[in-house]
Amino acid sequence: MSKLGDDELALIISSVIDQNDRQSFSLVCKQWLNVEGQTRLSIRVFEPELLHKFLHRFPNLSTFESSKRITNNQLEFIANTCPKLEFLNLKQQSVESQKLDEFDDLLDFDDVGVLAIANGCCKLCKVLFRRRRRIGNVGVISLVKCAQSLSVLDLGRCSLINDSSLEAIGCMNSIRVLNLEGCSLVTDKGLSFLATGSPSRTLKRLVLAECDRLTDFGMSLLQGMCCLEELNLAECGPRVTDNGGMAVASIASLKRMNLSWLINVSDITLVAIAGNCRNLIALDLTGCEMITGAGIRALGYHECLESLVLASCYNICWDDVDMVLKCKSLRSIVLDKGLKMWIPMRMQENISRFCQLHWR
Repeated sequence: MSKLGDDELALIISSVIDQNDRQSFSLVCKQWLNVEGQTRLSIRVFEPELLHKFLHRFPNLSTFESSKRITNNQLEFIANTCPKLEFLNLKQQSVESQKLDEFDDLLDFDDVGVLAIANGCCKLCKVLFRRRRRIGNVGVISLVKCAQSLSVLDLGRCSLINDSSLEAIGCMNSIRVLNLEGCSLVTDKGLSFLATGSPSRTLKRLVLAECDRLTDFGMSLLQGMCCLEELNLAECGPRVTDNGGMAVASIASLKRMNLSWLINVSDITLVAIAGNCRNLIALDLTGCEMITGAGIRALGYHECLESLVLASCYNICWDDVDMVLKCKSLRSIVLDKGLKMWIPMRMQENISRFCQLHWR
């Protein structure tokens, strides 16, 4: 076995998928350890403070993941050591998990660290920064300018992001997925950069949940996004009304739409969606209090709808639900648990034969 060269060993270990097996492989001898490191393409780090002790073994990484606190210096080290990165997942854990881990935002990386990544990892295609709350516009602008192949960008809960970042993103030719959930500083002006720039022809998934400064005017701008397949407007606030709802309903390419808790959206929007969004397969109307049976019934003749969520929609009755169940493509429906007592168990069992019924 000692006659095997690095190339031969690399071919052998390339067929080993299980990480435990790769670990065993690396323990055979120093040569096998080095080859395993050279051929490793992905890594998940739980102790970033130890990066300097092991990361140099993996110069060809294309994927780096960590949900732990990372400093600017550590990010700079990652950028210098792993210039071939294509997927950087630094998505932060939930708020509850942060409390358990005594997570300290003040020690986490900021724009300085993002600048290092932008300058050192120009091959990045997918970057997830969710809940990294110290990231601002300077870092994002540098990233989108340097990473010309960036197609997925998650800035959810990065509360310092505003329209300046969207102006830079509006110049990107490669962006396919953009998550701005909870970026409450984003306004209609920011959406204008997306709707009039290159993303209007490339963006397929856009998450604007809890961007509560948006208005109907911003929704009207989205009509120009000809390739958009998924749009999330959950909890965008009271300034999104039926005028905005009808505007987004005109995006014929939409396949998934979330309008949860848009309290000023009514049947007018729903009728427009039923008539215009013929490719729609999933619709979430949780908490849309103005929706009534008239709007729900319009979906009964939709040919593609597979999933419908009507939790906390209090102005519909069983007859309305019965009508929408005539939609032959429907596979799953979520109803408010308050309706359950009014629907005989026999009918519930009958529904479940051809459609998953859930209560919330």
